[in-house]
Amino acid sequence: MRILILGGAGFLGSNLVRRCLRDGIDQVTVLDSLDPRLKSDATNLDEVRSSIEFVHGDIGDADLMAELTRDQDVIFNCAGQTSHSISLEDPLFDAQINCLGNLTVLEALRRGGSQARVIYTSSSTVVGRGDGTIVTESHNDSPRDVYSANKGVAEKYYTIYHLVHGLSTLSIRFANLYGPYGKGFPEFGFINYFISLAAAGREITVFGDGSQTRNVMYVGDAVDLLYKCASFDRLVGGVFFAVHREHYSVREIAETIIKVFGQGTLVWTDWPRIRERIEVGDVVISGARLYHETGWEPRSKLREGLVETRLIMDAGR
Repeated sequence: MRILILGGAGFLGSNLVRRCLRDGIDQVTVLDSLDPRLKSDATNLDEVRSSIEFVHGDIGDADLMAELTRDQDVIFNCAGQTSHSISLEDPLFDAQINCLGNLTVLEALRRGGSQARVIYTSSSTVVGRGDGTIVTESHNDSPRDVYSANKGVAEKYYTIYHLVHGLSTLSIRFANLYGPYGKGFPEFGFINYFISLAAAGREITVFGDGSQTRNVMYVGDAVDLLYKCASFDRLVGGVFFAVHREHYSVREIAETIIKVFGQGTLVWTDWPRIRERIEVGDVVISGARLYHETGWEPRSKLREGLVETRLIMDAGR
């Protein structure tokens, strides 16, 4: 089986590369722009570089996309600008990647008559604030920042290219993934940032009282799911939430990280004005539809995933 992973040097992508290799896939091609603004890290792939074909390039390069997507069996698109704050500071940069970049990929597939299964990794934040009920795929999309809006637009591109052009696409909405090879920067996901602070014995700052709840999931479970989704024909054309059944407050998450890493302290501060405006509050998301279709269940609870993360981080030092 020939697999192409777009954005494969990033957090989700580099974990997915390892998941594919563990299953004995020997034709794995990885594309990444290594754009410093996106904090992609080529060292994430150091230990597996000899087992993959790595291409330094951009999903917005039409000629390159036409070449790389040709004759692939499965394409995982983990490429993207993933920072909410950067999308507000530079919305055109976000749109260039998350909208035009995805259209470039889809056009390459359409023009090349691709038969590949194409899995797009999206975000739960496309729905914005919850409406007071458990959020499912039927919930209205009311994004609160440019990144979330553009991820929702890209989902619709993938659905349209399935309906109109017959491409074998599906979109998976993840929420608050954490784990090894994460980006230890505040603009790229709060859990991995908290982990990097605890690992260094530094303060973890929580906005407000930290009572807002979040779905969280260990990245090892996420990549197992992505790999599994490639073999389910009935998922094609759909958009699915992929979330853990458990929910934790931000305070509980921070406290558990400190306990697992054995260091770090918790401090509190008021919400920054912009962050408060885009905050989605308590959102309880259901992944029941995907559970039903695939029989998949995440295996790692929060503490278990954090312990595994620490072990991998310690081994890499």
